[in-house]
Amino acid sequence: MTSDADLQYAVVVPTVGRASLHRLLDGLARATGPAPVEVVVVDDRAGDVEPLAVDPAVTPAFPVRVLRGHGHGPAAARNLGWRVTSARWVAFLDDDVELAATWRADLVTDLAACPAGAAATQGRLKVPLPGGRRPTDWERSTSALEQARWATADMAYRREALVAVHGFDERFPRAYREDADLALRVRDAGWTLHVGARTTRHPVRDADDLVSLRVQRGNADDALMRRLHGPRWRERAGTGHGRLPWHVATVAAGAVAVTAFATAAVTRSPRARGVAAAATALWCGLTGDFARLRIAPGPRDAAEMRRMLVTSVAIPVAAVGHRVLGHWRHRNAGPWPPPVRAVLFDRDGTLVHDVPYNADPGLVRPVDGAFDALNLLRARGVRIGVVSNQSGVGRGLLSCRDVAAVNDRVTAMLGPFDTWQVCAHAPEQGCACRKPRPGMVHAAARTLGVDVRECAVVGDIGADVEAARGAGARSVLVPTPQTRATEVRDAPCVAADLVDAVRILLGAQS
Repeated sequence: MTSDADLQYAVVVPTVGRASLHRLLDGLARATGPAPVEVVVVDDRAGDVEPLAVDPAVTPAFPVRVLRGHGHGPAAARNLGWRVTSARWVAFLDDDVELAATWRADLVTDLAACPAGAAATQGRLKVPLPGGRRPTDWERSTSALEQARWATADMAYRREALVAVHGFDERFPRAYREDADLALRVRDAGWTLHVGARTTRHPVRDADDLVSLRVQRGNADDALMRRLHGPRWRERAGTGHGRLPWHVATVAAGAVAVTAFATAAVTRSPRARGVAAAATALWCGLTGDFARLRIAPGPRDAAEMRRMLVTSVAIPVAAVGHRVLGHWRHRNAGPWPPPVRAVLFDRDGTLVHDVPYNADPGLVRPVDGAFDALNLLRARGVRIGVVSNQSGVGRGLLSCRDVAAVNDRVTAMLGPFDTWQVCAHAPEQGCACRKPRPGMVHAAARTLGVDVRECAVVGDIGADVEAARGAGARSVLVPTPQTRATEVRDAPCVAADLVDAVRILLGAQS
């Protein structure tokens, strides 16, 4: 029999600050049925932006907290969201969907219908299309979500299943294929996926004339899917076959035409002119047929036809280009998550006991377990570094020589370290390196020659976690009595001590 605890759920919403987020939260608050344990909104806008404000009227319905995602994409944002929750189920919603008045009750009904081996239940998406005219190309593209399998616009996952497969693959930077990849990995792990009875509206977002050209970036993600799941991944994921072979033929015809025309201009060869004419005819035929297929079901107005003609010329080149780049970029991609190749430690309060603005090497005292934790990493061939804020220099309380002397003492007691990254700026100087900014994490990854996703940051306060998050690295918080409760609550991974932190990181790749 299913208990109330088995049906507890949290809601995670990645957002880029669209106004529709507030309509979603208002709809969630007004819906009937059991309320979520909490709602985690992950603000995935990049750069220095004003903190996202959530309507306080929503708060009485359920607790809401907002975390920064730093623009690493919806997969990373969703991972951050589910990892800070403890509910049995995690319902992922896009920030632009519209919930039914009974959505909360319907979700709980769907959760109760899931058997023990079920990893997830999917909501049924409905895309409203305009009446009185045929839909545009963009509207038809969005309406395909109604047949999409495992779309995370409304998808509830069992937390246990997310833990088992390490969540979403953050190498998918767009809202594209990351949901299909997760579903395949979950099924490969022995879980089942189900479609629920609840329905959710997914309106068509406003888009400019070149939106269909920009979405061709997804071809790079298709290359990653093929690398991870084999040549038959489309069949397994239930996606269409697409037009890539036709785009390749179109690009090849165009390339042959250009080359032959250039050759004919130099050599005046009749054969080259013939090849150029034939290749041009083939290119025109393929491009024209592609435009026809896109125009025929549309509204036939002048603006839509202009969009289709222009983008039908450009799309084959963009699609093939992104696919080639994707194959190159992901040629060595292995299973998610990538192995931890470097661990970057905070100094004060993490590796050694915190002595504010310490200028005396004699006061350096390693924390319990520091030497053992570092040796565990060295035994596995993992690179080790230190990323340390030393604002005492910027404040005039220390000299760079003082900091170097203390660092040398830390190295003598716990070293060697593969890199030291020190920020000597005061907070008001607004540098890019001082934690919680990610500058030192990026610098350490470059120095060590590793991808930042293969780095982890271990620290004792929220600034350490935020610096890792901003860079796209993993993080483990090791709290001390000085760590604030909110910092512990918002950390995606918390360890009891340094040895525990290292074992967590090494265990994630074994």
